[in-house]
Amino acid sequence: MNIKYSLLLFITSVFGVNKDIKTRPMDLSTSNMASIYDFKIPSLAGDTVDFSKYKGKKLLIVNTASECGYTPQYEELQKLYEQYGNKVTVIGFPCNDFGHQEPGTAKEIAKFCQKNYGVTFQMFEKVHVKGEEKAPLYQWLTDKNKNGWNTQEPTWNFCKYLINENGELVKFWASSVKPMSKEVIETINK
Repeated sequence: MNIKYSLLLFITSVFGVNKDIKTRPMDLSTSNMASIYDFKIPSLAGDTVDFSKYKGKKLLIVNTASECGYTPQYEELQKLYEQYGNKVTVIGFPCNDFGHQEPGTAKEIAKFCQKNYGVTFQMFEKVHVKGEEKAPLYQWLTDKNKNGWNTQEPTWNFCKYLINENGELVKFWASSVKPMSKEVIETINK
């Protein structure tokens, strides 16, 4: 462990830090990893989305569910997309890994999101975000050998990962951190 990162851990343990946030240590290199832009993933509508189209943009990647206590965050995710879409691209990945709270088919999920929350941001096919069947994107998001620093898997529905304009994972927020919270908005505006 390098000295700067050790100092950061010491300071956060003494002064306290929101445990729902993980931040990338700034001096780690990501030169030997596959890029987030290498992914090609089916959308909820069934077409394949090439992540290279997101080059130069911040991405907020969220695992979602339709029957969760955090499901109302869809409304804030849509608001974030509408108000800050020039700074960040919101993308959702339905997931049934936590409490079986996303049992629907692609059509049912799309209809639910549109009807109840007016979702217009990009939604992808339902995936696993943990365990042996973890989707390749979530393998990248949770393997420090691939993303440079993070090992944190989603702990429940609506966990958030922020990718910067250079394709680097820079933040993790747990489900309890709302999409329109001050900490998310401030980080997006940097």
